[in-house]
Amino acid sequence: MPFQLASTTPLTPDFYDYPWRPIASADINAGFVDVSWGDGTELRAHAFWLRENIVAEGATDPTTREGTIDPAGLPTDLSVEGAAPVAGALHVSFSDGFAGSLHPGWLRHVADGAHRADAWLPSPQQWTADTLAEPPTFAGQAVLRDDDALRLWLESLVRHGIGRLEGLASERGTVLEVARRIGAPRETNFGLDWDVKAEIHTNAQNSTANTGLRLGPHTDLPTREVPPGFQFLHCISNTASGGGSTMSDGAAIAAHLEAEESDIFDALTTLRWVFFNRSREHDHRFSGPMLDYGGTASHLTIRAFYPVRAFPDMAAADIPRAYRAAQRFHELAADPRFQIDFQLRAGDLVGFDNRRLVHGRHAFETGSGRRHLRGCYVDHDEVHSRLRVLERRRRRTPGPISHRRTPAARSQP
Repeated sequence: MPFQLASTTPLTPDFYDYPWRPIASADINAGFVDVSWGDGTELRAHAFWLRENIVAEGATDPTTREGTIDPAGLPTDLSVEGAAPVAGALHVSFSDGFAGSLHPGWLRHVADGAHRADAWLPSPQQWTADTLAEPPTFAGQAVLRDDDALRLWLESLVRHGIGRLEGLASERGTVLEVARRIGAPRETNFGLDWDVKAEIHTNAQNSTANTGLRLGPHTDLPTREVPPGFQFLHCISNTASGGGSTMSDGAAIAAHLEAEESDIFDALTTLRWVFFNRSREHDHRFSGPMLDYGGTASHLTIRAFYPVRAFPDMAAADIPRAYRAAQRFHELAADPRFQIDFQLRAGDLVGFDNRRLVHGRHAFETGSGRRHLRGCYVDHDEVHSRLRVLERRRRRTPGPISHRRTPAARSQP
């Protein structure tokens, strides 16, 4: 079996650089190895997990840094025969004859919780109109060319659910240029990117958005099992009378309802609706509650687009309170306590969390001028991945932005 010499620096099962954090001790304990550092931090690591994360032929592939062991191929009686610090690394030998070393800095980042899905991301902060009067605003051209500027904008998208760029070119391709600075845009039945302007075509994929009508607070595509994560709207022109944009933090509204109006909160989180897009060419449908706390990786998915909330999917006795709950949610979403209003100018781009924030617009006079936005979607995965990479490059030292464990805490992968 391959053997990784203790005199070499062990590779890690990823492509990040970790500071060398020598371990102080390693003790075998009933199928686990208890690893300790000099400051009292501990990590309880299972034998199977250690076996598959050693970077060597027959475990984690050194080229791809992906595991190669089919769990069915692990012996059920696999055990650790020896575990000890060697030159600061953890050297482990197993009952199947395999042996190798693990990087102590990589192990330490697991002990510190920096391997978790929310590591390297800022904690979301709920807001109201009193605490966030307008979208946090950033220089658009800087975001396009500078990674630090991009990182700060993405932090705002994750923390507040919203961030505005200004000073961008008023061209059709700009929204995709910005999106591709992050990752892969998400294509939907509206295409990879799409127009928002008062223009309805026969046999086209149309939407209430392509009128001058008021759009009440809503989220896009609740008809999907997993609605798009972030939405970007780029203003190409806005000379029409009216048409101001609105945003409300749905997470803050949900928190208010849970604390103050529990009957409404219960109806919104348990009673299901069928959301159905009315289209000649597509028939996307999904059944779920308006406040969905399950089924996706995000903490909360709000399904609140009333033009496509089509059928109650509940007992008849529950329908009256379901309608009352929907009415109350939309009342609060448009309440000045929660809603902020702002105008998009040519060259502005607003990004926002489509599963958390509810957005809308005031009506505008279609003959008074031109209002043309270009939009696209980028999922949470892409935003979070890009932000983690940028944050790690900036800090070079592993450790999550939030949820940091205390030194004495014991972690278990």
